[in-house]
Amino acid sequence: MMKFRTEVAIERPAWRIEPHQRLLFVGSCFAATMGRRFADNQFRATVNPRGTMYNPVSILHTLQRALPADGCDVCFLTLGTNHVYRLKETGEIVDNCEKRPQRLFSEEELSVADCAEALNQCVSLLRQSNPDVKIVFTVSPIRYAKYGFHGSQLSKATLLLAVQQVLAQAPAEQQDSLCYFPAYEIVNDELRDYRFYAADMLHPSEQAADYIWQQLTDHLLGDRARQMMDEWRPLQQALDHKPFHPESNEYKKFLADTQQKVEDFKKKYQL
Repeated sequence: MMKFRTEVAIERPAWRIEPHQRLLFVGSCFAATMGRRFADNQFRATVNPRGTMYNPVSILHTLQRALPADGCDVCFLTLGTNHVYRLKETGEIVDNCEKRPQRLFSEEELSVADCAEALNQCVSLLRQSNPDVKIVFTVSPIRYAKYGFHGSQLSKATLLLAVQQVLAQAPAEQQDSLCYFPAYEIVNDELRDYRFYAADMLHPSEQAADYIWQQLTDHLLGDRARQMMDEWRPLQQALDHKPFHPESNEYKKFLADTQQKVEDFKKKYQL
């Protein structure tokens, strides 16, 4: 059989996401895109509690400042770039320049070792709050034209090497709880066509996001979580229904019945 595209092999972790688990997404806008989809499907998802973060140090800052005391069950860390901005006055790496003048900051590139160190600290923080936490690393497929396309590739390569270092050097008893999901490779090596990009030719299109979502859920969701999504779909459609006569008794009964089904759904899946 002839093949007209390459398919990225995705390694399945030993664990699966279950409906009641607490999910945390921290990182670039790719983390926000996937996190919102989990939330829309009624998973207990928290998405970028301190805003979008792009580099490993800023992701670490989010965990240091916004990680709940009891942690989370599954954490997605999505890396966008190794470029950081340092406030000249204090020397600190800032997460947001807050529209202050550019002259107040210096732009730097984190090394592989710098990125790996920040990610290892992320892992330690997450494990302190929940020793059984599962951690998924991803590298955002979004390209950074402002660095130049060669510079963007170098930035992504630095992140990929850092994640590989963290995974390879993790203690044996922790390796089953860490994994890498190849979103970057899926867009660049499997889809690899401009029809899968948005109008700016840098961000993945909605169709590409749909495909990555399908791959992500196929490989990470448990059977009960899939069942939950299947049961939620018609409830969501019912909630989105726009009636011609919203004041009619028939619609009020339909709405009350739907709300009861939603309550039953939440009890069933411990949401």
